[in-house]
Parts: sequence; C-alpha cells; structure tokens
Amino acid sequence: MNLRAIKAVTETQTRILDAAEDLFMQHGFEGASMRMLTAQAGVNLAAVNYHFGSKDALIEAVFRRRLDAMNTERIAELERLEKDAAGKALSPEAIIRAFIGASLRMIEDTRGGGRTFTRLLGRAYTEPAKPIRQLIGQMYATAMERFKAAFVRALPELPKDELVWRLHFMFGTLAYTLAATDTVQLIAGAKPEDRYDARVLEDRLAAFMSAGLLAPLAGTVNVRIAA
Repeated sequence: MNLRAIKAVTETQTRILDAAEDLFMQHGFEGASMRMLTAQAGVNLAAVNYHFGSKDALIEAVFRRRLDAMNTERIAELERLEKDAAGKALSPEAIIRAFIGASLRMIEDTRGGGRTFTRLLGRAYTEPAKPIRQLIGQMYATAMERFKAAFVRALPELPKDELVWRLHFMFGTLAYTLAATDTVQLIAGAKPEDRYDARVLEDRLAAFMSAGLLAPLAGTVNVRIAA
C-alpha cells in the first residue's frame, strides 16, 4: 500500500472516530445508530466494518484513542514530580493535580474534539452500560495503581480501605465535572466562562478534592499531610 492509500485510510478512520465520539456523546452508546454514524462520517457501513469490525470495537477505539494518551501523560507528570522530590513523598494536592490536569485541559480543546470527549467520558460513568465502564476501568488500571501508590506514600496514616473510598469519591467528582460543566450556570454568582477554563477548574477542583482526601476520620484528628 502506498503512502497516499495509507493517508486515505487514516483520514477515513479519523472521520469515523470523530463522528462516533460526537454521536455517542449526544445520543448515548445505544441511541447512536450505525446509520447516523455513516451519515455523519460520510462513509458506508462497509468502511466502518472494515476498519473496526463491530460497534463494540469502535467504542473501544473511541476511548483508547484519547485515554491511552491521557493516562501516559498523567503517569509522566507523576514520575516527573517524584523525580524532582528526590525520594520524598509528594503532597496529596500535587498528586491530585497530576491526575486531573490532563483531562481538564481537554475541556479547552474545541477544535480537536477534546471537549466532546470529556463530555462523553462523563456520560460513560453515568449511563448503565457496565461493559463500557469495565473497559474504561481496564484502560485506567495501570495509571490508577501508580497514583494509588503515590497517595499511600503521601498519607501513611490513612487506612488503605478508607483511601480506596476517598479515591472513588474523587474519581466521581472529576467525572461529574467533565460531564456537567453546563451545570455551573445554575449556581447564582458563578462565572459561566470559568466552566471551560482548565486552570480555574484545576485550582478549584484540586482544593475541593484535597479537603475531602484529608478530612478526619470519625472520632480522629486530621489526616497528616506529607511535607
């Protein structure tokens, strides 16, 4: 296959993935039909089947296209911070920022489809589609283990089962933030323009998550913060 043919295949795949990403976000994974997909992508069903094989494989490709890169970026940032710390435990807030920064920056990406994907990702956590949540969980597994280990070092006095629950709540908070940025308009006094400002969101979300992560256990004093 020559370079021109390879480029044409890549462009076709990209159109299909872009259309699928948008339609899944708007209509859900069940609601977005293959007829809608082929019409928006400007391809026929044979092209979709040729490149992806099935709707399930297409869904996986949609998530893998962005999540693999996002999680690689997260781990790279965590490793950079750990290297700079020279063996010392990181602060919980630094770990939080390393995790949430990559996904929040995608909210600002309107031309490349990043904002659409963040809305889709948030929707995936709220729709009753267990196979898709399991798929996303598998894609997150390596990154989550690395970040969990960093939190264990940063918060040695926090029981591990309690840490698991707090990470669960943190993850849910991030998912809701990605899925429901429009909700800020319902809150009196909020600036609607801030909902798509990654730095504003990161500062506020990191402060909120840190407070929850460091909240005292029932009947105890505050969890110790690593230096």
